[in-house]
Order: sequence, then C-alpha cells, then structure tokens
Amino acid sequence: MSSRATARVPSARVPAAPRTSPSRPVPRTAPRTARPQLSVVAPPAPRARRRPRTALRHRRAPFVLLVVALLAGTTLGLLVLNTAIAVDSLEATRLRADNAARAQEVALLQQQVIAGGTSAAIATAAVAAGLVPAGPAAYLVLDADGSAVLRGEPAPAEAPEPPVETPAGGN
Repeated sequence: MSSRATARVPSARVPAAPRTSPSRPVPRTAPRTARPQLSVVAPPAPRARRRPRTALRHRRAPFVLLVVALLAGTTLGLLVLNTAIAVDSLEATRLRADNAARAQEVALLQQQVIAGGTSAAIATAAVAAGLVPAGPAAYLVLDADGSAVLRGEPAPAEAPEPPVETPAGGN
C-alpha cells in the first residue's frame, strides 16, 4: 500500500441511464434531460478582514512591555549588585593586605620585647640612657603605733664617668 492516499470526489455530471444492450442501438424517443445553464461567474469580492489580530496585539502590548521592563530592571539590578560586590571585594582585599602588614609589625615588636627582656639588655639600655646602678637600699617600716623605723643605711649612687671624647678627624 502506498503512503499517499487519494479521496474520491463525486463528479458534477448527471449519471446517464444504464445501458441494457450494447449491441443494438435503441432509438431515442424519450426527451433528453435538460442540462443546466452554465455561465461565467465573477470572482467573489474580497471579504473585509476582521481585525482580531490587531485586537490581540493591543491586548498583548502591556504584557510585552511588562516583560521587557522586568528584564531590563533585573539586568540593571544585577549590574548594580555585581558592582557593589566588586567594590566590597576590593575593600576586603585591601583590608587583608593591611592585616598582613599589621601582623608582621606585631611579630617584630614581640621579638623586640623578648630580646629586650633579658637583664643584660636592660642594663645596656640603662647605661645608654645615662642611668647608674643604685647603692644599698634603706627601708621605712611603720610600727603598730604609727611610728616609722628606718632599716638599712641609705647611700648615694656613684656619679657616672664622663664619656671619653674621640678626636674629630680620627677613627
């Protein structure tokens, strides 16, 4: 069977009377049936087009404008959000760099404190500042009745030796 199908359309002809015997002609005595009068007919006038499409367009216009406005608003919103995130990212990067620099400063200061906390380093810093070691100390002790008693012999500190000056041009 083929994939094309055809439909039978009835013809506009008037069916002829069935023939009984084809061998012998029969004289026609019956009147012939009248054929219908055929005439040329002008093509039909074009119909006035209905306007359902324009009405449909007018109904769709606000919806299309709403969708376009939502898309534009969403795009602008994402652009502003992306810009704000980029600015915050730059700020965070700058703050991280500052924190790293501060951490290095803190580590350096901690090393200086640890190195400067030894008694030899403190004595060297005191001599450089012009301080002298103290002599023997004396203490005031308060008795129960409110009187003060001196314990120990106070002695003044020895004067520091004057610095030795080197000649201006020599090493």
